[in-house]
Amino acid sequence: SESVFLGARCVHLHNFSSTPVDATRRGLPKEKMTENGVSSRAKVLTIDTMNPTVKKVEYAVRGPIVQRAMELEKELSEGMKKPFAEVIKANIGDAHAMGQQPITFFRQVLALCSYPELLNDSTFPEDAKSRARRILQSCGGNSMGSYSASQGIDSVRHDVARYIKRRDDGVPCDPDNIYLTTGASDGIVTMLKLLVCGEGATRTGIMISIPQYPLYSAALAELGAVQINYYLNEQKCWSLDISELQRSLDEARQHCNPRALCIINPGNPTGQVQSRQCIEDVIRFAAKERLFLMADEVYQDNVYAEGCQFHSFKKVLFEMGPEYSNTVELVSFHSTSKCYMGECGFRGGYMEIINLDSEVKAQLTKLVSVRLCPPVPGQALMDLVVNPPQPGEPSHEKFIKERTTTLCALAEKAKLTEQVLNTVQGISCNPVQGAMYSFPCITIPEKAIKEATDNGQKPDMFYCMKLLEETGICLVPGSGFGQRDGTYHFRMTILPPKDKLKILLTKVKEFHQKFTQQYS
Repeated sequence: SESVFLGARCVHLHNFSSTPVDATRRGLPKEKMTENGVSSRAKVLTIDTMNPTVKKVEYAVRGPIVQRAMELEKELSEGMKKPFAEVIKANIGDAHAMGQQPITFFRQVLALCSYPELLNDSTFPEDAKSRARRILQSCGGNSMGSYSASQGIDSVRHDVARYIKRRDDGVPCDPDNIYLTTGASDGIVTMLKLLVCGEGATRTGIMISIPQYPLYSAALAELGAVQINYYLNEQKCWSLDISELQRSLDEARQHCNPRALCIINPGNPTGQVQSRQCIEDVIRFAAKERLFLMADEVYQDNVYAEGCQFHSFKKVLFEMGPEYSNTVELVSFHSTSKCYMGECGFRGGYMEIINLDSEVKAQLTKLVSVRLCPPVPGQALMDLVVNPPQPGEPSHEKFIKERTTTLCALAEKAKLTEQVLNTVQGISCNPVQGAMYSFPCITIPEKAIKEATDNGQKPDMFYCMKLLEETGICLVPGSGFGQRDGTYHFRMTILPPKDKLKILLTKVKEFHQKFTQQYS
């Protein structure tokens, strides 16, 4: 017999049998013998016992090709000889990593907020100091190191509401409908959590565009939701057709319960900008089919093509009148990571909810409170984005110059990318109307497709991996975003500096010609 101490009690146990109970019958890991004869327990958490939905998650933007790119960088740094001098990563929309310069005013205010002693430094402009004091006064203990309210700092939410009202030509915005988030991704996943329920044929289905940003497919896989694909029309510059939405929805209703429609505008990875008429049609469709609308609008300042203009879903919804503005449920997202800011690392963002059920809104507030609050520096940065220097203030002229320079450079590089890629036989690239990426269609010879298949690789992954190994250029295969069967693409960002982008495009052109000849 033996005694076991449990809390304040000592419990006496008797061995009724000397035969040990099978560990698996008790739900415990089996013991196993090591090479030296010492007993060791098997792992509690193994690939077979882990959450099965996590294993279904894929995120191509940081997938195996990116891991290989990092290995190549390490090999180059160790002196290994390669057919290239550097790895050029054009796989992700990380603006500052690609050389884009931060906005001076934003960094000045964040520096002042992080180290308030600098408020006594005469080198900082007075409007930056004033903004920093206002932000610090909204923080507990006048410190950015304190928690904020779970929904976000109150003054920042009010500034976001005023920004949205200005952007949408006077359409009202209630600060209580604003939730500050850890980048837009955090808000998207949070809303999907609220939407997903049911089992079997009643399991929630979420409509996402194909090609799509892999956050959506990854989140749906983790939540065990049903991914409902609708295809953008590549022949019409990646436009959205209502007839395709209807086809997708009707087919999905045979096996799940479609509840939400996700739109990315401007598009990622496809770079299209939706017309106002298209947005109206989508809103009517959502109203008719009783779908919750999710509008991912993080690239709203990134519009380059002549004749294109960003229209927010909220603005169009309210201009369509009470029949829609009082009934259609909508959440829209924005971020500090894209546009002219490119401040990915600060993880700032917001979402605005429209027509959300009051009881669900209480549950949303509860859900975000579990994570305490978004990063306060990201909230401060979001405040500066929606409330930048105003005319007459010391920093205004420099702010406008920096913002304009960044957006004009992106517009120039968008045009350059389209023009160069379209000179290559076997590559077809739609105009990059907005956002930060091109998503060209590539022709892969049958011989290469067979070799890829024999190696257990998707053909566009095979193509992109060879491109990386031979040129040092890191792109993301289109299969990571979704594409129509029988078509192949890659996504590349337009963010590298113009001189480096030219080198990248030249190398892609030369590689594709060589690859085609090799496998013809």
